[in-house]
Parts: sequence; structure tokens; C-alpha cells
Amino acid sequence: MTQPAVEAPADRAVVDPIRENLLLVALSALAFGLLFAEPIRLLVRDWWTDPEAGQGLLLGPVAVWMAWRTGLRKDARPNPVLGVLILVAAILLRYVSGLAAELFTMRVSVLMGLAGLTTYYLGFRQVLSWWLPFTLLGCSIPIPEVVKSAMTLPLQFRASRLGAALLEWRNIPVRLTGNVIMVPGHQLFVTEACSGLRSLTALVSLALLMGALWLRTPLARVAMLGTSILIAILINAVRVFLTGFLVVYVDPRMGEGFMHLTEGWLLFVVSLGMTAGVTWLFGLVERAFRRTPSEAAV
Repeated sequence: MTQPAVEAPADRAVVDPIRENLLLVALSALAFGLLFAEPIRLLVRDWWTDPEAGQGLLLGPVAVWMAWRTGLRKDARPNPVLGVLILVAAILLRYVSGLAAELFTMRVSVLMGLAGLTTYYLGFRQVLSWWLPFTLLGCSIPIPEVVKSAMTLPLQFRASRLGAALLEWRNIPVRLTGNVIMVPGHQLFVTEACSGLRSLTALVSLALLMGALWLRTPLARVAMLGTSILIAILINAVRVFLTGFLVVYVDPRMGEGFMHLTEGWLLFVVSLGMTAGVTWLFGLVERAFRRTPSEAAV
């Protein structure tokens, strides 16, 4: 009598190649660590010491958790050829950027190396399945200084104009010169730290994460990102307005030091709440449009 065939677990085809090549996987991880140790070390250092890169302390662990939560595709298959090509490109980028001492591309090479290893052992479909973890890791890489400099000044001017408009709306005499707001008896300087770039990058990263976790359609996720940018600009303008208002009517010391810093943190918390609220509203809209006609008639 023949015995019925026993079906292998659905994920066995994924797990077995890794277990069978465990030594090769360990050697690959060791080589990756040695080759990319310097850019990883510098990246973690910036996460810890640079306030404008601090979101990496959250995004890095969350990206690892999201990869684990997503898991492996049942149809994942190794793709050594494409994996090697991506790894070679990552190594070349690492070498060239190291010669030029260009940190951004050096850090991008780490992300490419991770994508190459994933493709080599699990296939490119697994990279696509882990699009959110890879995107979060990309958002954790600090913006290049050239791009940062190009963005900071326009943001300073925009915050100055909007803040001055809000002050005029409250009948406070205002004279605006570039990023300097002159109110009765005082001058307010909208510095680089007040440009809102730091909160902008943090809110965009948060909106990306919230959209991926709680929204289902690409349109809603893109709208969430756009809304987060508007929230960041609006909240920064409100911060400039509040600073001028408090300086004129309460105490000039409210525009500097600990009080000014506390005001910024409180408004950032407000922006986080607004982002969460908008995500919730978009989720309600999505569920309303996805209801069937029979459900709508009940």
C-alpha cells in the first residue's frame, strides 16, 4: 500500500536554501559588516549626535521590525545573478564615495548592499515585498548638505512671510526684510534652526510609516505625504507667529532660550497629533469608498 504524499510546509522552499548555505550566509554577513562598517558607524553617530538626523534612531529599529513582521514571501527564490550585479554596484559606489568622502552616497551604498544580499538569497520579489523597511532606512539617511542648504533658505523665507502675515492679522505692526521680522521694539530672526526642515523630515517619515500601516491605496498614501508637508509648513509659521506675539505682549525672553525651545517641542507634538488625525480621516474615507452597495444600503 502506498503512503499518501506529505506536503512540505509552504515556506520550506524559502527556509531550506538559507539553512543549506548557512556558512555562506554567515560569511556574506561578515564581509558586509567589514566592507560597510565605516558608513554604518558614521550613520549611527549622526543619528545620535545630529538633531536633524535623530529620526534614524526610530526609523532604523522600526524598519527591522517591519521586515520581520512582513516575513518572507512564499514564492521567494534566490536570484544570484541579479544579486551579484547589485552587490558589485554597491561595492563600486562604496569605493568611489569613500575616495570622494561623500557621506550620502556612501550610506546609500549600504542600502544597495542590503538589497543585493536580499536578492541573492531570496530574490528581487522579496526586496519589493520589503519596500517599506527599505524606504524607512532610506529616510533615515540624512539629507546631503547641498540639498539641505538649497532647501533651508526658501523655508526660512516662507516661514517668515507666513509668520508676518499672521502677526499682521492680529493687528501687530510688522516690517519684513528677508528672514528678519521687525515688530515694535524687537527684531525676530528666523534662523536655519527655525526653517522647519527638521520637523519636515520627521513628519514626512512619520506620514510614510502611518500611511503604510493604516492606509491601503497608493493615492491615500501620497495624499498623506503631501498633507504632512503642509502641516509642517503651517506649524512652523504658527511657531514664528507665537514667538512674535509672546515677545510683544508677554516677555521678550519668550523668544529665546528654554522657553523658545519648549514652544517648538510643544508645537511639534501638535503636528504629530494632526498627522495622526489626518491619517485616521483618510482611513475613514478609504473604508467608506470600499463599502459594497449592499453594505451602504443597510
